[in-house]
Amino acid sequence: MTALLEVQQLSRDFGGVRAVNQVDFDVRQGEILALIGPNGAGKSTVLNMVSGVIPPSAGEIRFDGKPMAKVPGHEYAGLGITRTFQNLQTFDDMTVLENVMVGMHTRTRSSLLACGMNLGSSRREEQEMRERAQIWLEHVGLAEEISSLAGSLPYGKLRLMEIARAMVAGPRLLLLDEPAAGLNHTETAEMSRMFQEIRANGTAILLVEHDMDMIMTIADRIVVLDQGAKIAEGTPREIQENPRVIAAYLGDDEE
Repeated sequence: MTALLEVQQLSRDFGGVRAVNQVDFDVRQGEILALIGPNGAGKSTVLNMVSGVIPPSAGEIRFDGKPMAKVPGHEYAGLGITRTFQNLQTFDDMTVLENVMVGMHTRTRSSLLACGMNLGSSRREEQEMRERAQIWLEHVGLAEEISSLAGSLPYGKLRLMEIARAMVAGPRLLLLDEPAAGLNHTETAEMSRMFQEIRANGTAILLVEHDMDMIMTIADRIVVLDQGAKIAEGTPREIQENPRVIAAYLGDDEE
């Protein structure tokens, strides 16, 4: 399977403290790779570097064979990389539909002048955006909430809205930072099903998550970080049986 994302010797320093230390992994086309580890292991820092939010102190990130070092973060979506955040990023005074349509800004072609003059090309494009956003809201089970203000939605539905917004641009790689945080068992199971459907349609997923039941159910491969370094990589079964992973999560009995 071809590597879509390649991370090589990735490191990040904060004020003289090395938060991520020479981490290597890849994400292959059409797979779910989970990035796990104890609190403070560096998982979200890795995701922030991969998504262009912060630059690495050392190492290289390549997407579809292209070095990403000089690509501005706002251009990632146009290249096929979208993400959700650990803390919700919503526009409370906009409708659910409008929030999801924001995710399509990289696909718009009409000029600012055309939009301001309400030209036919601009109206057609907006209609296409609405239809695509509606399709994804149906996918995530929010069809009945399209006209609701985002600020009126409960937490679990806002999580689903964020995923719809990330997917509406048609990404090749979806980055997820703790998407199941705060969800109940039923919501988590539905989200797991949705991620498997996204993978089946060819989109690769890099997932940071603490819910081990979800990870062991949906991940094709798992990378484990501890204190900023990679300590293991393998299938869910291999990770469950890895002594270093067990020690990192549960502590060493000899200590």
